[in-house]
Amino acid sequence: MRRITVLGMGNFGTALACNWLAAGHRVVGWTVEGVVYESIIENGINEKYLPGVRLDGLAATMDLEAAVSNAEIVVFALPSSVVLDVFAQALPALKKGQVILDLAKGLAPDDRLISEVMAAQLASVGKANPLCVMMGPTIAPELAHGVYTNALVASLDHRLAQRVASELSTKTLTLSPANDPMGAEYWGAFKNIIALACGVVDGLKADGRGGDNLKAAVFTAGYREAVRLLPELGAAMDTAFSPAGIGDLFVTATSPHGRNREMGERLGRGQSLAEAEAAMVMVSEGVRAARMFAALFAARSIDAPFVKAVCGLLQGEADMDFFLKQLMALD
Repeated sequence: MRRITVLGMGNFGTALACNWLAAGHRVVGWTVEGVVYESIIENGINEKYLPGVRLDGLAATMDLEAAVSNAEIVVFALPSSVVLDVFAQALPALKKGQVILDLAKGLAPDDRLISEVMAAQLASVGKANPLCVMMGPTIAPELAHGVYTNALVASLDHRLAQRVASELSTKTLTLSPANDPMGAEYWGAFKNIIALACGVVDGLKADGRGGDNLKAAVFTAGYREAVRLLPELGAAMDTAFSPAGIGDLFVTATSPHGRNREMGERLGRGQSLAEAEAAMVMVSEGVRAARMFAALFAARSIDAPFVKAVCGLLQGEADMDFFLKQLMALD
């Protein structure tokens, strides 16, 4: 039994908490949302993000210091847009030996990986907490209801990855150790761009312009670009074929629960980006990831036509037909 604190009670954090509670761990869930806290305390359910899923035994709190201080493993289950702010707030409460597990799928504002910034912040205050990331096909509603899946726990310290993967695997969630955290994080972020583009095709089905043939072509174009370019950033090639690569990409691009796919579908149905973002309960990481990868590749003089095409659509620089023609022209 481990003492686990999950920072962020969105659907993913809640689903993981549910798994770890069922496996017999002691779990604390931290949230800044009063409605989520009250729902868990009063009803034992996170009605906003995972209605109907029991969270019996979860200790909910809105006190960050208290949440962090007694944990053995601190899990950051937060969007990439806010995870580093919360990490900075939690930093003073972190104790020696506490393991940090980062689930954020994105890049930091300065184009570094989230875990790189975390490591630098730890070093700046003289701390050296063990740090790893977890990436893989973990759609939250299925995870919460006990559907079997797998994911990678990656760290430069392979023994740490092995230990965390073993301790946090459950009856239905199989975690495997890996030593390419950089590749896992890059794939975790890039796949959201591909999923968003695939969602656009789903949205276009309403007027007859979308279809499975087109979606397969878009999926292939995005995957090809990722396989070609992410190793130039330092990702190991094998990660492309792992749960953190093709596994996470496939489920995010095809599942009706995928929020990046949903964002794209809304755009394909004619909503503006602002309208789609306002209508969604959960954050779509694909929009931010597209812009950040575009800047990262441009700074390194790397041509990334798939990413450019998605950014052009998001910024209103291309209409839908031009966007699709751009993707179909990629080889």
